[in-house]
Amino acid sequence: MMFAVFFSGGKQHRVTEGEVVRLERIDGEPGDEVVFDKVLMVADGDDVAVGQPYLDGKQVKAEVVTQDRDKKINVIKFKRRKNYMRRQGHRQYFTDVRITAIDA
Repeated sequence: MMFAVFFSGGKQHRVTEGEVVRLERIDGEPGDEVVFDKVLMVADGDDVAVGQPYLDGKQVKAEVVTQDRDKKINVIKFKRRKNYMRRQGHRQYFTDVRITAIDA
């Protein structure tokens, strides 16, 4: 089984071909191809390649599936008996991508 670990949006993602991954928002319309060139590791069975920090010439290709926003998260700051309460909501942008190829 072949998999790769790449860096996107401040996080590391372990993916295989055909997998759909939710990432921090990246530019692109649904159907567009994106290429991740910050590949940290590629493994194909017992053959493992690890970069320092990135692998040269390796890349992960993906297709943008959706661009959307996540469900709302309510943030509440509250101090009892002090007449203090603040409410704030947040909806994070995300991009779903389908991994089409791991170029090793």
